Amino acid sequence: MRLINLILAISGIVLTTSGCGESGQKNTKMETTTSGTIHISVDESFKPVIDSQVQVFESLHPDAHVIVHYKPEAECLKDLENDSIRMVIVTRGLTEEERAGLEKKLKYSPRFGPIAFDAIAVIVNNSSNDTAFTMQDVRSIALGTSGYKYKMLLDGTSATSTVRFVIDSLLHGKQLSPNIAAAKSSEGVIDYVSANKDAIGLLGVSWVGNQNDPQTLSFLEKVKIAALECRGCNGVYVKPYQANIAMGRYPMVRPLYYILKENYDGVGSGFSNFLIYEKGQLIFRRAYLLPGRMELDVREMEITE
Repeated sequence: MRLINLILAISGIVLTTSGCGESGQKNTKMETTTSGTIHISVDESFKPVIDSQVQVFESLHPDAHVIVHYKPEAECLKDLENDSIRMVIVTRGLTEEERAGLEKKLKYSPRFGPIAFDAIAVIVNNSSNDTAFTMQDVRSIALGTSGYKYKMLLDGTSATSTVRFVIDSLLHGKQLSPNIAAAKSSEGVIDYVSANKDAIGLLGVSWVGNQNDPQTLSFLEKVKIAALECRGCNGVYVKPYQANIAMGRYPMVRPLYYILKENYDGVGSGFSNFLIYEKGQLIFRRAYLLPGRMELDVREMEITE
């Protein structure tokens, strides 16, 4: 009898410990692509569109729960080391070094890939007469050397994807100038610009692009979207519309990636597949991002009176 009890005790220990391990490995609790709970970290710049994605996914799959933590991009990437976070959504994929490090830790390769393309919109105060800028204008405002008397607002001064874009693409590696101020969030950028005539803001287009969304319409009552000099055009200025993103005419575009730590068919796999395929891609399109996995037809039209 003692031997039997000892064997049962050892079996219990084995069963308990087999459910533990690195993030994304299957545990003893039953989880499928449409049932269970996952925590994900998402770049705050994309809150409106990811909120919509989660709402539709959960309405289609009532037993699946996606708990989103919105953070600056750098903090999302740090969360890849956090066992409780199995998925992040940010504006870049993994470097080879990051992929190798995660593979060594997890004992399998994380999945990642582009799901959409986002435009960085330029917003100005409703009373501003300046509604069209060249990229040199935007760059000189960021540097504080412009003839325009604007202060540039970003969703932070470090760690965010918008800040990284400004440093890499506008300032070409230079540090942020004193002419750049920080808001606590993208909505904070909108609020500040709406209250200050001498401010210009940069933020993801999903905050101001979807004119079918009541919250977006409320934001567009506060600020105006400026046009930027068209890339590859002469004397033409364009706004961050999907056709301009798709055809490379809008000059400030960035990708959106998912990174998934899951080596089985769990909720993370279900949600990432949702984002990649038709329903999720249509939600990106409705939010004025360019779908990354779905073709968008651009047709030439003539309007006659």
